Amino acid sequence: MTAAAAAEKFGASTRTIQRLFAEPRDDYLGRAKARRDKAVELRKQGLKYREIAEAMELSTGIVGRLLHDARRHGEISAEDLSA
Repeated sequence: MTAAAAAEKFGASTRTIQRLFAEPRDDYLGRAKARRDKAVELRKQGLKYREIAEAMELSTGIVGRLLHDARRHGEISAEDLSA
């Protein structure tokens, strides 16, 4: 159900519904870091983006984004990405 549909059903604003069901920020950041760490680990093992995508059940575009974000956060160096 979308936030708009839930808001209509319960007589609340869309923003209220979003706030009620939003994941706590610390939980989100922890989950995002775990995904980046997994992508980085697989890349350091020499896997190509396509192989990482298959292993993590993601698209190659998302794998690229995870590795880019890991580099931006200082979790991996550019040399590690060129494997």
